[in-house]
Amino acid sequence: MATALITGATAGIGNAFARELAARGNDLVIVARDTERLESVAEKLRAAHGVDVEVLTADLSVRDDVDRVAGRLEDQARPVDMLVNNAGFGLHSSLLDESAIDTHVKALDVMCLAVLILGGAAGRAMSERGRGQIINVASSSAAIFSGNYSSIKAWARTYSTALALELRGTGVTVTGLLPGWVRTEFHDRAGISASNLPGFVWIDADELVRECLDDAAKGKVESIPTWKWKLAMFIGDHGPRALNRFVSSKLSKSRKKH
Repeated sequence: MATALITGATAGIGNAFARELAARGNDLVIVARDTERLESVAEKLRAAHGVDVEVLTADLSVRDDVDRVAGRLEDQARPVDMLVNNAGFGLHSSLLDESAIDTHVKALDVMCLAVLILGGAAGRAMSERGRGQIINVASSSAAIFSGNYSSIKAWARTYSTALALELRGTGVTVTGLLPGWVRTEFHDRAGISASNLPGFVWIDADELVRECLDDAAKGKVESIPTWKWKLAMFIGDHGPRALNRFVSSKLSKSRKKH
């Protein structure tokens, strides 16, 4: 059996990855901050799918914890065949809000620094074995300019492609996942009101994950779910920059004021 390590595995997209990979017969290493919740998720996955699920409690805003997870990825006696760099959280603060600085720093630690360290650890270990897959969860917001979240996810997108190029020819593939609006508790936790969004923009988390895993198996550098988000990303990447800035400005106005 292959083994997948998933960060942020107890909720949202990370939990959807855990359920889908377990259903496909993969053993898991699941990573999150809450040990009790991790154990609960692990027990359900073991019971439902008969796979081995290892629990690894870590706060990815804490460097020592990140290094422990990196050490697990580089343990060649217990090889990890897939890394899903998923842990993260939403940001809905103005770039001018001084009281949000600590939150922005934590976001950079979890969604940039930890991704860099864990991706490097997985890449080294997997390339030594000549096989493996890395999936980095970025966002469609990487194509626009709305607050620090867009900035962070633009970094994650660029990093993922850069890592894919460095690992080309090693047998290790890297796929950046660029989801749009996914039906999870993510937005509520970030204090983002999504109640006015039309139904057609939403993506089911399980559908998202299945499509991403299929894309990763094909060695695609980026995975963008559904035709509507592929179109949105094409417009964001290649459409008029003035239009992009206009849309980004409208979205930014919904953020908390300084």
